[in-house]
Amino acid sequence: MLLFTDQMIDMDVIVALRAAGYDVESATEKGMARADDLEILEYCKSNQRTLITLDEHFGDWTVAKLKDHAGVIRLKVHPTSSSMIKDALFPFLEQNTNRDFSNILAIVKKSGIRWIRTA
Repeated sequence: MLLFTDQMIDMDVIVALRAAGYDVESATEKGMARADDLEILEYCKSNQRTLITLDEHFGDWTVAKLKDHAGVIRLKVHPTSSSMIKDALFPFLEQNTNRDFSNILAIVKKSGIRWIRTA
C-alpha cells in the first residue's frame, strides 16, 4: 500500500499504478494536501502505507528524526515528468513486490537505489 505526498506527481502516475494493481492513495485525496510531514508520516504508519515522495527533505528528516515508520521511497528523477517518475518507480516496485519497507528509506534514482535503515 502506497501514499504519494507531492503535488509534483501528476494524477496519471497514480492512475497508472492503480491500473497495474497497486493500492495507492494521494495525500490530496485524503485531505492532507497541506498537512505537515509528521502528520503524513503518522497517517502512513497507522495505515501501513509506504510514503512515495519527490521531496528531498523527507529523506534527511526521516534519517535524522523518525524512529518508527512504514517506509519512505524518495524518488530522485530529473526532469520530474510523469514518464520519468514511472520509468524509475515501476521497475523498483516490481523488483521489490514483497519487501517490507518498515523503517527503511529507499532513495531511487536512475543510477541505482540507496537503502537506508532508519531505526
